[in-house]
Amino acid sequence: MSKILGIIGHPIGHTKSPVLQQAALDHLGVDLTFDAWDVAPEDLAAKVETFRSPDFVAGCVTLPHKQAIIPMLDGLAETAQAVGAVNWVIPEEGKLIGHNTDAPGFLRALKESAGFDPKGRSAVVFGAGGAARAIVYALKTGGAASVAIANRTVEKAQALAADMTDGRFRPTALGLDATSLADVVPYSDLLVNASTLGMEGGPGPGLSPVAAELIPAEATCYDAVYAPPETPFLLEAERAGATPAGGISMLIYQGVVGFELATGREAPVKEMFAALGVRE
Repeated sequence: MSKILGIIGHPIGHTKSPVLQQAALDHLGVDLTFDAWDVAPEDLAAKVETFRSPDFVAGCVTLPHKQAIIPMLDGLAETAQAVGAVNWVIPEEGKLIGHNTDAPGFLRALKESAGFDPKGRSAVVFGAGGAARAIVYALKTGGAASVAIANRTVEKAQALAADMTDGRFRPTALGLDATSLADVVPYSDLLVNASTLGMEGGPGPGLSPVAAELIPAEATCYDAVYAPPETPFLLEAERAGATPAGGISMLIYQGVVGFELATGREAPVKEMFAALGVRE
């Protein structure tokens, strides 16, 4: 039986992970194929059971399964537990352990691709879903001085803030209206779009979470959305004279972290960037 390695999601046609991971495997001469499995929600449990095979190497997890898969696993790594979402499943001593590489992937992308260290800095994160959870946790572990979570439904932002609060780190929550944003955005060092606004094929493809008039020229603006490459948020950042950074680097670096967990090998980062046609 061939080794089991790939990504599960539904739909799965959009994913770039097979290209990214196969490039790394091929460069290192690892004789494995990284597959893409379209798994409907009702078929998820049955698919996860196949991961209990001794031939299972690892499984990447994308929408809509990142939270639904959790009760089907035997345990969670610390980051997955804190974020409340899984995007890699790795077998460890006969058990299926869920990992979250979105958080460390974002932090590495922020530092290495955008040239921004969040330690001691202030940030606003737009959105309160799965991507926002990983990003807020990354900023927490990265030592950010303050984080505001802005979401259309304030209650969701408040819930996320409460989940991430501890003795040192206390995020605040606010709405996406201009009045609320005007109190924090112009005074922030980092702005991150972790919502679906601006996403190609999403509910608001032409929308930005904030207008250029509120964005400080000194800010770094990171968009977790990577399709299209120039999102409405990044265009607003450019109009404000701020520093724009696209989300493809987060996609690649979460894949780098996952590859290293799955294979125990150092990922060929340069080749993984090249596979998606972008510079490291």
